[in-house]
Amino acid sequence: MIKKTVQSVTDALEGVSNNMTFMLGGFGLCGIPEQAISELVKRDIKGLTCISNNAGVDDFGLGLLLQNKQIKKMVSSYVGENDEFERQMLSGELDVELIPQGTLAERCRAAQAGFPAIYTPAGYGTEVAMGKETREFDGKMYVLEHAFKADFAFVKAWKGDEAGNLIFKGTARNFNPVMCGAAKITVAEVEELVPVGELDPNQIHVPGIFVQRIFQGKNYEKRIEQRTVRIR
Repeated sequence: MIKKTVQSVTDALEGVSNNMTFMLGGFGLCGIPEQAISELVKRDIKGLTCISNNAGVDDFGLGLLLQNKQIKKMVSSYVGENDEFERQMLSGELDVELIPQGTLAERCRAAQAGFPAIYTPAGYGTEVAMGKETREFDGKMYVLEHAFKADFAFVKAWKGDEAGNLIFKGTARNFNPVMCGAAKITVAEVEELVPVGELDPNQIHVPGIFVQRIFQGKNYEKRIEQRTVRIR
């Protein structure tokens, strides 16, 4: 029986080093690989290129790596909740590639499926398309976008089994599934790890073939990025 479990986040991140490219799942602070990020902070590796929808907040998520000056380039769609991100970008300390959110997802999906590139109408006629190949299909213009190339993908799921099959809960099923298998090594951290056979096959969102390492995390904070309260 195939087992992809590792004992800890330390083992899960074996092989990470300076100047690598990482994919990190999550949307805002929902479904982010909290413990993988914390371990990256501890290791103090530098020169990272991080592909993620956004960069967390100043004191949590990828914001911790930014504060520690470990990221040299962010490839993302949204930067509005992180003051340090804004400061580094405007000062020229941080290289930022802003990508339409759907294009970000599809470039992950293309890497996952083994496609070298995709055509998308998003961004045609804007700065997003500058320097890129464009082509007309059925009277509509499209931009050629290349699939991402990453060394590691770090994702966070609600439940997984020892073979790497994953189930995501609620909104955490965001960029996590399309990043699985989209890098050379996919590391999944889960809240609950069960033996093979305990998960209902009809409930599995990502099959274990897309995951190389899996471990059970502990004490997740699960912060809320913005809490809105309405009083009736």
